[in-house]
Amino acid sequence: MLNSIDFLIDSTLTATDGTIGLVRQAYFDDQTWVIRYLVVATGTWLAGREVLISPESVKQPLGRVKNLDVALTRRQVEGSPAIDTHRPVSRQHERELRAYYGHPEYWEGSELGAMSAVPFFPPPLPTTVQSEADCAARDAEVPPEDLHLRSSAVVTGYDIQATDHSIGHVEDFMFDDECWTIRYLLVNTRNWWPGGKKILLATHWIDSIDWAEKTVYTTLTRQQVRDGPEYVEAVPIDRDYEQRLHDAYGREGYWN
Repeated sequence: MLNSIDFLIDSTLTATDGTIGLVRQAYFDDQTWVIRYLVVATGTWLAGREVLISPESVKQPLGRVKNLDVALTRRQVEGSPAIDTHRPVSRQHERELRAYYGHPEYWEGSELGAMSAVPFFPPPLPTTVQSEADCAARDAEVPPEDLHLRSSAVVTGYDIQATDHSIGHVEDFMFDDECWTIRYLLVNTRNWWPGGKKILLATHWIDSIDWAEKTVYTTLTRQQVRDGPEYVEAVPIDRDYEQRLHDAYGREGYWN
């Protein structure tokens, strides 16, 4: 089943013993397009602190209600490594976070790096956790090649460039809610085409991304976008829908 990151935003994250907070954004891996963490605002519970929660802790199925249940306790979340969500998350920081929760290092895993179907069992609580000051000092100089997480909130609004000009901007992301892989960017074309439509741009149709210029490049043309199918929110994105979409653009499906 495909779902949207917009659906995740402001969803309540619920532990086995109470509420954790509200989802504010998602971090995805810019090499595999897999959502790696949800940024959760804990509100007054942890004095305004934000925490990173891996989808590996989220119980399936997600359902249609804006509430996500996780196989964690509030105490586990409270004791998790301090993270400044306004700074880049380095690979070293990820190692500490994943070790704390007992998650494997996905960059050492399968070729696609998608989420494992193996159930998550919470590990014992650690005895010590780094302070925020220690984390800030450690991340003061992070090599660019060590950064691969992108914020959904930041990438929303990126310009989409076809071979012959801009066709719109990123409005949302559609992801497989079992393996948490982003399959499509939801593109709003109104900046280029007044009264235009929304379309789905498959992530495997993306040629490149200029992160500094906030621009996504695709080999589609404006005419292909004009002639292509419009995205209608009320219509579920099932495999038949995806097949028709790929056929319209003359592209092979990622499932083949």
